[in-house]
Amino acid sequence: MGVDPRSSHISSQRFGHLVTSNTPQKPSRSDRLKPVELVGLSGVMALFVGLTILLTTREIMLSVIALGITFIVVLVVIAMFALNVKPDEAERNDLDEQDHGH
Repeated sequence: MGVDPRSSHISSQRFGHLVTSNTPQKPSRSDRLKPVELVGLSGVMALFVGLTILLTTREIMLSVIALGITFIVVLVVIAMFALNVKPDEAERNDLDEQDHGH
């Protein structure tokens, strides 16, 4: 954290971009697509399990049930891992700013 030489506002670096307390931040493309990536990963893992069960047992209902259960379990596990990540200093400042207004 430091003082921005162009103004008297406190600023910090976040992902290589200058963040000041009065600058609203648009989420980057990777930030916006992160939920899609996580749901996609869950879908790929569920599809793998469903196809594996379908090819070994030849029972469609059993593979569909396993696919659904796997999708939900992987999605919940990924969400729990995401909740466990601690925010860094720039993210904490951004969250505080959002909570208390500008």
